[in-house]
Amino acid sequence: MIVPNRFFFTTFFSFVFLVGFSQSKEYQLEFRTSEELQQFLRYSPNSVPLVSAHRGGPAKGFPENSTATFAHSIQLNPTIIETDIALSKDSVLVMMHDTTLDRTTTGTGAIENYTYVELQEFFLEDNLGNQTPYKIETLDAVLQWGRGKVIYNLDIKKGVPMQMIVDAVRKNKAEAYSVIITYNANQAAEVSRLAPELMISVSAKGKEDVERMEQMGVRADKMIAFVGVSEARPEVYEYLHSRNIACILGTMGNIDRSAAANGDEFF
Repeated sequence: MIVPNRFFFTTFFSFVFLVGFSQSKEYQLEFRTSEELQQFLRYSPNSVPLVSAHRGGPAKGFPENSTATFAHSIQLNPTIIETDIALSKDSVLVMMHDTTLDRTTTGTGAIENYTYVELQEFFLEDNLGNQTPYKIETLDAVLQWGRGKVIYNLDIKKGVPMQMIVDAVRKNKAEAYSVIITYNANQAAEVSRLAPELMISVSAKGKEDVERMEQMGVRADKMIAFVGVSEARPEVYEYLHSRNIACILGTMGNIDRSAAANGDEFF
């Protein structure tokens, strides 16, 4: 699949559509329970690609990691929202990718040096550096907004305790539309131990990685396998799909550039 660059989406998921989408202008994803989400995210031979908007799908006038941007993205396509969580000085979970405010806000300096109230003095900027009317949001607000609209792929920044993320998902009753991103087997095992009901994005490039995580207590039916930012070998997909594990492939521009060089068409 080639993702049109104008959508600013840099990741896609191969999942089967088990629910219908609204016929309104917005394409929304809605699940009642974590079990429904699990069923939706299982691989099937009938799977079709589903786009994930990296950092929410920022565009001109729409900053990354903002519900205003999420709302804009879901008008274009049924969307999974990948979004980033950092921690303020007073231990409030806020939506921010960088460790500093400089690139994405009107503020400067490390985010950990500001309380949440102090962070509200700044405005978010889009990726072109233009100031927007939007402010840094809390994870609580983002989870509340997402109900009945999207699936979240939650990326936890360094230094943020996983327990706080799990607690926030449960407090906001967001289990039915939240996936936790992990980067190694130890993180996956921690999430599985803390919240066995949640779906987990795991780094897995084949049988060895999956079996190692299973030995550490991670259930295969809770895994979504991130296979990297370039096409995996066919046998990798064959094994993962034989376990009914859906795959995430990060395009990050690489696949689009390769397809363009080969003369492939967008669809």
